[in-house]
Amino acid sequence: MGGFFGVVSKSDAISDVFFGTDYHSHLGTRRGGMAAYDSEFGLQREIHNIQNSPFRTKFDDVLHEMRGTSAIGCISDFDPQPLMFRSNLGTYAICVIGRINNSEELIKHYLTDNVGQFSTMTGSRINSTELVACLINQKSNFAEGIRFAQESIEGTASILILRDNGDIIAARDLLGRIPVIIGKNESGHCVSFESFAIDKTGYEVVKELGPGEIVELTPESLTVLAESKQEMKICAFLWSYFGFPNSCYEGINVEIMRYRNGAIMARNDKYAQFTDDIDYVGGVPDSGTPHAIGYANESGKHFARAFIKYTPTWARSFIPTSQKERNRVAKMKQIPVNDLITNKNLLFVDDSIVRGTQLKETVDFLYSNGAKSVHMRSACPPIMYGCKYLAFTRITNDLDLISRQIILELEGQEGFKYIDEYSDGTTERGKALRKAICDKFNFASLEFQSLKGIIEAVGLPEDKLCTYCWNGKG
Repeated sequence: MGGFFGVVSKSDAISDVFFGTDYHSHLGTRRGGMAAYDSEFGLQREIHNIQNSPFRTKFDDVLHEMRGTSAIGCISDFDPQPLMFRSNLGTYAICVIGRINNSEELIKHYLTDNVGQFSTMTGSRINSTELVACLINQKSNFAEGIRFAQESIEGTASILILRDNGDIIAARDLLGRIPVIIGKNESGHCVSFESFAIDKTGYEVVKELGPGEIVELTPESLTVLAESKQEMKICAFLWSYFGFPNSCYEGINVEIMRYRNGAIMARNDKYAQFTDDIDYVGGVPDSGTPHAIGYANESGKHFARAFIKYTPTWARSFIPTSQKERNRVAKMKQIPVNDLITNKNLLFVDDSIVRGTQLKETVDFLYSNGAKSVHMRSACPPIMYGCKYLAFTRITNDLDLISRQIILELEGQEGFKYIDEYSDGTTERGKALRKAICDKFNFASLEFQSLKGIIEAVGLPEDKLCTYCWNGKG
């Protein structure tokens, strides 16, 4: 994934973009970058590796050295950005959020038709942001170029451009899978992925771009360059997992959705009499916690934090690049509250179950500290497909998913014909999937939120949501 933040202002924009970009740090762990425009110095840019140090630490010097009344910043889980280009459209800086699935095809087409060239990274890989810029440069203006790029790409591309006159152009991806939100204050405009970053930097939300909408921002004006499209497929997983709790997308707050989601799961469990003997309900921190609060409030069971994550030195368990090291760090961070664990029946809610490896470590840790039983709930349906639109996980093969692995163990490749049945906990195949995961991870019981339940919790019509990771429908 990734996130961006930009400002065009009558006054200095660097501080706002520094803090606004830093507020997107939960969306990426590899690269951070800023670009700025100043009438005296022109365009400037800085990119840093943030794998072992947060954005704010890496860019503290930039905050004091970079100058400009317009600036953009980006957090990326993949390629370094923003990049700067001099083209037929002028000189500009650009950053892109999303995923390009047909990059090789586009690169070959560009090289064949234009006898052009690309700078390459390790392994001859092309920076996807450079590829998007090359597509944009095929046209005579930014609006046409952005639309051409988006329509050429199989995947998703939301785009932020800082021009050499200080204006900013922002474009939401064609199906609105991720948000792009505009804010305003007395000095100018800002643009952001996360809505709370707009408020915290002193702006007021004035517009959420529609799918495919393109706008140009100056300090005084917001001009629509391309109208919004009607069809939308915003990612439902935004609310369940990687969206920040304070943010709102399409008017729906993330934290409130998670409370509703947990309450729906609790109602289902109460109906099935799953929770009679539960002593405490807890979340697998941090994103599982609000789902668990909703579950506890609805079920009438006490919410408790049976273990606390030690975060001063390892804020996020997925920062290490190897799965083995991520598991080790996750285990080291878990500090038990023994009085809430020993001889207790515990029910935990996690935001999702992808591979399940860290979750098994957590359950083993709870039993080793005296838990009587550990029940598990997933705040979303079984993940059956690796995301091909946003790449919110590092899954490169569907068989890395625990749900797929279990199906393969139970029925072989033939079982993949019955994914809908395996997702549904009321079917024989669905029950078999859950029992097999329980046996593998030592859960006392396991249930997933239903697709119907998560759609109800979000509160948008099903045809407005992308649910590809759960049912293959994007």
